[in-house]
Amino acid sequence: MNSMNSRRHFPTTHVGSLPRSQAVVEQIFARERGQAVDEAVFAETMRLAVDEAVRRQVEAGIDIVSDGEMSKISYATYIKDRYTGFDGDSERRTPADLLDYPGFMKRLAAGGGTPTYRRPCCVGPIQVKSLLPLEQDIAHVKAAAQAHGAKSIFMNAASPGVVALFQPNRHYKSEDDYLQALAHALRHEYHAIVDAGLILQLDSPDLGLGRHMMYKDLEESDYLSRIERHVEALNEALVAIPADRVRMHVCWGNYEGPHHKDVPLATILPIVMKAKPQALLFETSNPRHAHEWETISQMRQHIPQDKILIPGVLDSTTNFVEHPRLVAQRLQRFADIVGPERVMAGTDCGFGTFAGFGAVDADIVYAKFAAMTEGARIASEQYT
Repeated sequence: MNSMNSRRHFPTTHVGSLPRSQAVVEQIFARERGQAVDEAVFAETMRLAVDEAVRRQVEAGIDIVSDGEMSKISYATYIKDRYTGFDGDSERRTPADLLDYPGFMKRLAAGGGTPTYRRPCCVGPIQVKSLLPLEQDIAHVKAAAQAHGAKSIFMNAASPGVVALFQPNRHYKSEDDYLQALAHALRHEYHAIVDAGLILQLDSPDLGLGRHMMYKDLEESDYLSRIERHVEALNEALVAIPADRVRMHVCWGNYEGPHHKDVPLATILPIVMKAKPQALLFETSNPRHAHEWETISQMRQHIPQDKILIPGVLDSTTNFVEHPRLVAQRLQRFADIVGPERVMAGTDCGFGTFAGFGAVDADIVYAKFAAMTEGARIASEQYT
């Protein structure tokens, strides 16, 4: 059901997170604030939300669906609820591009464009606390997929590198020790997802976003050495999982902004391609990275023959609904480089990166998905 190898041209998928209802947001933040939460009510709220999200994905023509990350407050900090060793809060690091435009940064903050939530530090040994939340997520999405006839399912999980990026180390002797501990601990989550028959998606914005956020003061060579270690830790965590059961998402931050300090894809691509996951989701629709199909063409020698590309053919920060022909054009650019059998249609990033926050209206998200489906159909006709 979930193989990434046996497929028609241009299957459709997305990065993972989807808009959450107010009922879901209230449950998540009540738990985040330490308030008493009726676990049965929490679980039922999430079940209903996942069922609705999967139904709408299937109706929009999405082939490989997700649970929308409904139960998670964010894609990286959720790990504090599943693993020991995380507590407190940490300072925020402003992206370098926003520092260059303080007026815009102020407007972004005043307009609610910067979500606030706790980002804990690593203050003790990292061990599994409870994988019950994960088991519930898996049960909810599998039931919804069966009910609505979804063709395939993926589930997101944080990579060791992105956890290290947002949850500063205050316990381990070195960053390498911290990454190794994360790789060993997160392995439990990764195996549980794959063993349940789902495709595992590892979210790794540390490889792109990290350059102009947490690592903006490093020399480029030091930054590249750092993210190479992140990839090594990721591969260590995946040592017993087949590559074709895993995909990886790389991005430069899911926010509207100048992004003129983003590290070019060409700079990081050779390192990114050392990661074990067979498929790579990456940004190609927003105005700062739309040109980088040229990078893929110029550096195709760095792309192993078994890699599948999932370019973002939808921008996740704008309420424009992309024209299907534009989607088709974007897919064809990559298909002409690596072959149509190695390309899927995806999104630049998620549409609900943080609970209660999202730039795109919920109904427009699914309109975008429908446009992507139609665009993928148009593009497929060119290769049949």
